[in-house]
Amino acid sequence: MKHLKLFILLLLSLPAAAQTIIKPDAGIKQMVDEVSSKNIEATIRKLVTFKSRHTLSDTTSKTTGSGAARNWIKAEMEKYAALSGGRMTVQFDTFTQPKGTRIDKPVKLKNVLAILKGTDPTDTRVYIVSGHYDSRINDVMDANGVEPGANDDASGTALSMELARVMAKRSFPATIIFATVVGEEQGLYGSANLAKRAKTENWNVDAMLNNDIVGNTHGMETDLKDNRSVRVFSDGIPTNATDKQVAALKSLGGENDSPSRELARYAKETGERYVDQLDVKLIYRRDRYLRGGDHLPFLEQGFSAVRFTEMNEDFNRQHQNIRTENGVDYGDLPDFVDFNYVQKVARMNLSVLANLASAPARPQNVGIITSDLTNKTKLTWEAPAIGKKPAGYYVLMRETTSAFWERKFYVSDTAATLAYSKDNYFFAVQAVDADGHESLPVFPKPIR
Repeated sequence: MKHLKLFILLLLSLPAAAQTIIKPDAGIKQMVDEVSSKNIEATIRKLVTFKSRHTLSDTTSKTTGSGAARNWIKAEMEKYAALSGGRMTVQFDTFTQPKGTRIDKPVKLKNVLAILKGTDPTDTRVYIVSGHYDSRINDVMDANGVEPGANDDASGTALSMELARVMAKRSFPATIIFATVVGEEQGLYGSANLAKRAKTENWNVDAMLNNDIVGNTHGMETDLKDNRSVRVFSDGIPTNATDKQVAALKSLGGENDSPSRELARYAKETGERYVDQLDVKLIYRRDRYLRGGDHLPFLEQGFSAVRFTEMNEDFNRQHQNIRTENGVDYGDLPDFVDFNYVQKVARMNLSVLANLASAPARPQNVGIITSDLTNKTKLTWEAPAIGKKPAGYYVLMRETTSAFWERKFYVSDTAATLAYSKDNYFFAVQAVDADGHESLPVFPKPIR
């Protein structure tokens, strides 16, 4: 209801032309509704049956170890691909990880990728959603223990697989990659390889969504149950920014407007538009306090990336040997996962991916004219260089103290002059098509 009220206020603040643009897509809503908690539960429980999915566990058995797990994931993805009309292909992303931190010998590792190719040959954008399929217990080097990893991170793996199942039957102008990666617990090795591959092969990765630990709704220290809040972590100053770029951001007050922060805001607005009883909480950190995840290698390569995680983690479940001590159960078992909650987070991810992959690309060369001293703000930009032509654009505006965009001004041109001072507000521009699919916002640079 809170989001609906905000949505109505936005409509009332816009010109009449914009009111025909902001609207949920019935096709995306249908996909959102198709995301199944039963399928997610079945996938999580199946992944737990492999006993250990530790990165260094057995790869020869057909029933246990990471080899059996990745082969099963690939086979399931291939079932989904069979219904895609040839648009989806499935592959192992194979690499050899040398001996190093938490790797006691060189080992051949494999990510699993289901690639849903975009239908527009002029649109090179790529979107990635990922979870990690490896697991661990107390001893990070124990490759042979019982390591169920139901929440960390069979939940994220099942989410990525369920989205592949639902979205394989649809088509999008841009490409979507449904990834399950290995080696997260040993040092983010699978995602690091995938991010380096994306950089080396010049993938135009517009956004990467990392889902890690997205299945628990009870905090460890409290009986509070929160099945509607999900955190999205995003970096402020870009991880790979040069000193010159950092200085430029600071001069504009743009420390809170990195591409990843815009992606996080987009996820909140879009996810809450399509998923009922969901609060996407913007957390202004790259990740949890002194911790990391599979989106970090993508940030290091210069891509926009965020992490989704449950609101209150239960550390009796994470990285724990299965046991009972003093009446307290330990271990990451599937019976402690809230499958309806994973479904909700998965639906949010789908709404973001489907909207982005259907939308025009981001506008180019977005800037604020600074040649004249004025209390008005004049913005200019160029149409996207790839993909379909937008129906128009939104100029976004918010108070400098606000966490997310508060107003949208629809324009059909590539310039706008607003009666609001650039001293007092932040602005951005996004492209939109006639069906209401919006690109990621672009924070403007000064133009003299």
